[in-house]
Amino acid sequence: MKALERWLKFNFVGAIGMAVQLAALALLNRWMGGYYLYASAAAIELTLLHNFLWHTHFTWRDRRDESARMRQLMRFHLSNCLVSMVGNLVLMQLLVHGAHMRVLLANILAIICCSLANFTLGNRWAFADHD
Repeated sequence: MKALERWLKFNFVGAIGMAVQLAALALLNRWMGGYYLYASAAAIELTLLHNFLWHTHFTWRDRRDESARMRQLMRFHLSNCLVSMVGNLVLMQLLVHGAHMRVLLANILAIICCSLANFTLGNRWAFADHD
C-alpha cells in the first residue's frame, strides 16, 4: 500500500477516533466535576482501543497477523499511549490552564499535534512489516 493511501486511511480512523475522544471527554468531564485531566486520560484510553481495532482492520489490514495481534496491540498501545497521553495531557494543561482555552478546543489542537508522531510509530513499529 502506498504511503499516501495509508496516511489518508490513518487520518480517516483518526477523525472517527477524535469524535469518540471528544464525546467521551465531554461526558467524562461533566461526570467528573471538571477534572479535565482525569477525563482526558480516560477518553484517550478509550480512543486508543477504538483506533487499534480500526487500524488493524482498515489502515494496516495488509499487515494484520493474527498470531502477532497481542504484540501489535502492545506496541500500538505503548507508542500511541505515550505520545497521546503525554502529549495530550501536557498540551491540555498548557492550553486550558495556561492559555484559558475551552477544554474541547484544546483537546482538538492536542490531537492534531500528536497525529504525525502516532502515524510514524504505527507504521514503522506497531504494525511494521516484520521485526
